[in-house]
Amino acid sequence: MDVVKQLLRVVAGPVLALALPFTASAQGLIRDAEIETILREYSDPLFEAAGLKPADVDIYIIQDDSLNAFVAAGQNVFIHTGLIMQSDTPEQLKGVIAHETGHIAGGHNVTREQAMGAAQGTSLITLGLGALALFAGAPDAAMALFGSAGQFGMLTAFTFTRTEESAADQYGLDFMEKTGQNPEGLLQFMEKFRYEELMSVARRDPYFRSHPISTDRIANMRKRVAQIAVNSKPQDAHSLEQLAMMKAKLVGFIGPPSRVLSRYPASDQSIPAKYARTIAAYRAVDIKAAMTGIDELISLKPDDPYFHELKGQILFESGKAAESVAPHRKSVELAPQHALLKVNLARSLLGAKNAPGIKDEGLAEARIKEAEGLLIDAIALEKDNAFAWNQLAAVYAAQGRTGDADFATAEEAYNVGDMGRAQVFAMRAVKKLDPATPNGQRASDIAALSDPRNRSGRGGRQPLALHTKH
Repeated sequence: MDVVKQLLRVVAGPVLALALPFTASAQGLIRDAEIETILREYSDPLFEAAGLKPADVDIYIIQDDSLNAFVAAGQNVFIHTGLIMQSDTPEQLKGVIAHETGHIAGGHNVTREQAMGAAQGTSLITLGLGALALFAGAPDAAMALFGSAGQFGMLTAFTFTRTEESAADQYGLDFMEKTGQNPEGLLQFMEKFRYEELMSVARRDPYFRSHPISTDRIANMRKRVAQIAVNSKPQDAHSLEQLAMMKAKLVGFIGPPSRVLSRYPASDQSIPAKYARTIAAYRAVDIKAAMTGIDELISLKPDDPYFHELKGQILFESGKAAESVAPHRKSVELAPQHALLKVNLARSLLGAKNAPGIKDEGLAEARIKEAEGLLIDAIALEKDNAFAWNQLAAVYAAQGRTGDADFATAEEAYNVGDMGRAQVFAMRAVKKLDPATPNGQRASDIAALSDPRNRSGRGGRQPLALHTKH
């Protein structure tokens, strides 16, 4: 199976409370609807220019302040938040993504897949941004959090040769040219960090330890960049705004309050600055300030789904599940294509079904039924979304459908690589469900695949077409 996905689905140990302060050294995978959508808008045209199907390329965001991006185990692109933060323009970030796409197009990482299975490194801690509301306050969902085996820390250690780097440069320039984008960003990125070549390996950012840079590489790029730039499109104001919003969100969620206020002082009345300060207030549990801030942002941009998502998150985490339903519903209406937003709304509906003052049993049942539909839709978009399966199990349990609840719990465990738990709940489901039904059939499949006698020597889960991400 795909080695990267296997690593991502293995829980490496106890999950840290998400309320803990994040530090610059902390690492983890981030799921955030807004940032993922922007990165997709940046990347998908480049993937298509490379002859790749965007749906077949997975993008993973790693919370790490260091400058890095890399590809691994086939068509998997990993982007550090440090790269986003240190990109001065969208073209710089797009240029690096184009370069990494060049490694995929050139097949440069294929020979490294076997080595990755034996690597040892630092385990990752799961974080959340816009998706934080999915996890907080749900201890039973701990196993649904993204995790990784210790090997993950070594992914950045696979060094490309200078020949491969030069080839990826040219591929990247091809893709920027085909999409009509100015490739000067990639050249600027290289020039900006050229001093890294003079540093010792230990002091270099991870990107330059695995992607050796040189004056010759830059010289080889410069002439062609100038030729392509003549016919490229002018810098896109929308892309500039998107980069600013990603940076504001990252600073707000994972930066210390002092960093937020120094980077976005009260005198800065731009939307990204208001966004960062609102998120910082929410993290500081200053709910009044956070609500004032998010309401102002919504008044400025009422059609931004991620402002409504944040408002729903603030309300839900403040113990106001019923009030969080409306903003989460609005976020889904504005961006119906994103599974995370659907799961957010489903979770609010679950929390609101027995909210204080709710005496209408019909309303509670309607909320449960709506949550079920949302979760099924979310799983159709992301079949391996373990938390969606966790919440679907809760929906089934609330309806008294214990067999289906056991099946959904088995799916949750299966998708995070907890084969023992998957086996237990799949066997429970098999005993309760009609084997002719889809859930009954799938429970039997999981029971067989999670049986220790049927697992591979690596101890990982076996691939199923049903569980491809898209």
